Amino acid sequence: MSYQVLARKWRPATFEQMVGQEHVLKALVNALDSGRLHHAYLFTGTRGVGKTSIARLFAKSLNCEQGVGASPCGQCSPCREISEGRFVDLIEVDAASRTKVEDTRELLENVQYAPTQGRFKVYLIDEVHMLSSHSFNALLKTLEEPPPHIKFLLATTDPQKLPVTILSRCLQFNLKNMMPEPIVAHLQNVLIEEKVPFDEPALWLLARAANGSMRDAMSLTDQAISYGSGSLVESDVRTMLGSVDQHQVIQLLSLLSEGSAQGVIDMVAKIAEYGADFDDVLAELLGLLHRVAVAQALPDAVDNSQGDREAVLALAKSLKSEDVQLFYQIALNGRKDLPLVPVPKEGFEMTLLRMLAFRPVMPGELAMPQGESMVAPAPAISAPVATAIDTAVGSDEVQPADPHSHPDSSTQQADQPASVEVSPAPTVEVQSAPVASPAVNPAPAVPEATVLLAGNDIQVQNDVVAEAPPVDDTPPWGESASPSSDPPLAEESAPLKKAEPPAAEVEAGQQGGDRVEQPSSVPTQVQLLDSLSWIALLEVIGLSGMTYNIAANASVEAVDSSEQTAEIRFLLPGRQMHLFNGTHKQRIEEGLSNYFKTAIRVDFLEGEPTAETPAQFRERRNKERMAEAVAALQGDANVQAMIQQFDGVLDIRSVQPADPA
Repeated sequence: MSYQVLARKWRPATFEQMVGQEHVLKALVNALDSGRLHHAYLFTGTRGVGKTSIARLFAKSLNCEQGVGASPCGQCSPCREISEGRFVDLIEVDAASRTKVEDTRELLENVQYAPTQGRFKVYLIDEVHMLSSHSFNALLKTLEEPPPHIKFLLATTDPQKLPVTILSRCLQFNLKNMMPEPIVAHLQNVLIEEKVPFDEPALWLLARAANGSMRDAMSLTDQAISYGSGSLVESDVRTMLGSVDQHQVIQLLSLLSEGSAQGVIDMVAKIAEYGADFDDVLAELLGLLHRVAVAQALPDAVDNSQGDREAVLALAKSLKSEDVQLFYQIALNGRKDLPLVPVPKEGFEMTLLRMLAFRPVMPGELAMPQGESMVAPAPAISAPVATAIDTAVGSDEVQPADPHSHPDSSTQQADQPASVEVSPAPTVEVQSAPVASPAVNPAPAVPEATVLLAGNDIQVQNDVVAEAPPVDDTPPWGESASPSSDPPLAEESAPLKKAEPPAAEVEAGQQGGDRVEQPSSVPTQVQLLDSLSWIALLEVIGLSGMTYNIAANASVEAVDSSEQTAEIRFLLPGRQMHLFNGTHKQRIEEGLSNYFKTAIRVDFLEGEPTAETPAQFRERRNKERMAEAVAALQGDANVQAMIQQFDGVLDIRSVQPADPA
């Protein structure tokens, strides 16, 4: 027996076997069951969505010996003959090959005669838009008032070319393109029945390549089975289609978010090795950016049409919305310019480099010169750390100590837990020196606020000149980079206690007023690092992009230190663990080593963090500030007066809490 292709072998025999097009099937089934039948139907849609299949099923339902209904028996003579294409009262016409008016007149000469075998004589005219204008004029009168035993079923892929006079005489049904999910599900059922082994990712590739056509998907499946010697393997299907690996597109977007020009160029070279069409790669990148933008606006609206829903949601969290919009617009313009480029690879690279060049630098991010690492070394000069103090104590304002107050006043205030607010006015200068070399710091001439670490508390201390005991004013993290505009904040409940200075420093202060730091291989701040300290430290070690987001979702598990090195172990959830790689580890180690002036190694373990991560704390603080802003507006007398005067309503969605100073 000769082989029958899958598209013909698995053509639906009943309305229940149809995949998709429920909006059309519901109308036809109800019309058949209720007997409300029109004399002319027009089915429109792209190739392979089921226009001819539905028309044949409709003809079978009209002529089944068991009666007109939506469930033909499939066993009687009319049903079998229609399925085999030899039913005498079903006249199928290819309008593309019979465009002349003489052909249409010859066709309509037999309309007046009753059907030979069936209940109705059905005219199925495919690609009806190919008829000439004279043919349409010859068809008009018969199409408007045919004999009661005549049914016209018209099908076209281009309904815009049909005259309005034809459209007004037909019931029009628009068939939609098939989504990848139902195509994959149908291919799975077919391949299981055909006993063909397959990989599910290979079916997703075929479904996307079909571009909404079930017939194309079946034909490509036939081709893939032949290419793979009786099986469907993802690598074989990808090679056959010449498509780019979706994982490579995801990795490319991840490198763009990190701002890694070297990584982007290397990935383009890897994609070029597979001979991919760069126009298709840009199209895949546009589709991925669209899904990421949808995920940022409505996470629940992201489907699994490409089998990468989790990766899209992860990218949506790591990318800024403005970067997504910028990348999308540049990729769209780059695709327009790609045919003008002599070498497509060069045009593709320029499009990606344009994304990096025009990417906006947000407040708190360091704009790195071209060719340098994305990890910034610690600056050698003092920097404002008002936001870092806000991070440490969860506050909005810090009031400096009065130099003329009682010597114990600052100590008394520091011993009490308090919520401290950071105002834009006071600026805190942090003086730091390399840990490995002794440093002599003279007593400050003006009051300064110093961030100290004691146990699990991050403390703020105000020193009074010549009356307070000498205290080490070196911050726990060395020099400070400019924090971001909205950094993750530490626990607000951290008590503000005065930290006791080391005994060596007290002794040095008593002898001459000058204190000398003792060199140490591993700083004490490293040994005391915990998840609470990590929240403040993350903002000043110079991380950005994907590396910053990975670190923000991790918590400190343990710190192991030896004489020369220290190892910090982090816990990272599994949903972010697949994004972590050696590049991220190297950048985190460089950032920590630069700040602590000692060799530090990090190790990321998969697991749920046991303490609040910087990302979780930032989200909580944002919600709290939002609630405070809403409460302030609701309690404002002017706002209440406007609401009462103009019968207004406070739109909570429009409230924007002020950024902390």
